[in-house]
Amino acid sequence: MIMVTHQMGFAREISDRVCFFYEGQITEQGKPSERLSSPRNPRTQTFLDAVLDAD
Repeated sequence: MIMVTHQMGFAREISDRVCFFYEGQITEQGKPSERLSSPRNPRTQTFLDAVLDAD
């Protein structure tokens, strides 16, 4: 099942894999525990900084 959300806490709890997209392309993917805490792509880090600060 594919679920689209900006709710990272929810994504961390229910996902076995997360994907981050930019302009229709997957820019990063992997286990939620790894990708949400140590993103490799600077755009992913910027996104996470913005949405996690908003929670």
